[in-house]
Amino acid sequence: MISTDILLNFNVELINYAKGEIIFQESERANYYYQIKTGKVYMTVMNEEGKEFTQGVFSENDGFGEPPLFIGKTYPSTAKAYEDSEVYRLPKKVFFKILQEYPKYSFELNKKLSELLYFKSKMATEISLYNPEHRILTLFRLLKTKEIPERIQLTRQQIANLTALRVETVIRTIKSLESKGTLSIKNRKVYF
Repeated sequence: MISTDILLNFNVELINYAKGEIIFQESERANYYYQIKTGKVYMTVMNEEGKEFTQGVFSENDGFGEPPLFIGKTYPSTAKAYEDSEVYRLPKKVFFKILQEYPKYSFELNKKLSELLYFKSKMATEISLYNPEHRILTLFRLLKTKEIPERIQLTRQQIANLTALRVETVIRTIKSLESKGTLSIKNRKVYF
């Protein structure tokens, strides 16, 4: 989101995270803006029974962890490296200074936060009101970028975490959707 040149001008810190390494914990005080140089990061919440729910998936050039910076709250979820990742970390004050000096990034951030809010609103409705088939199809529609069938870049476990379903339910539902012709499976990959 913020150009690398600007980040480097503000002496951003580049941190390497190994796959599975925690970047920040749920309930930890929010003091930094993060932006991915390479890799992928997941933000998750885990309940007392160990069931994980995915709050967000972020990849190269995506920023994350901003909402609690603006309201002085703790992180609402845990951020983990899904794969080996290089992540820029910028202190809150410096992040705000960039937004003031470069208003275009403030506008882009508003757009991104609006997209996230929209996605979370749609998925919250799905999880609370609809059956597994409807939840999965809504997730796929939200992720789809083209009119033609495209590969869904999520594992069955990731789909389960994003829809609050069990993996077994996701597998069964995807097979059912394939038999109805709603999606296709080629070499164990889902196309919608």
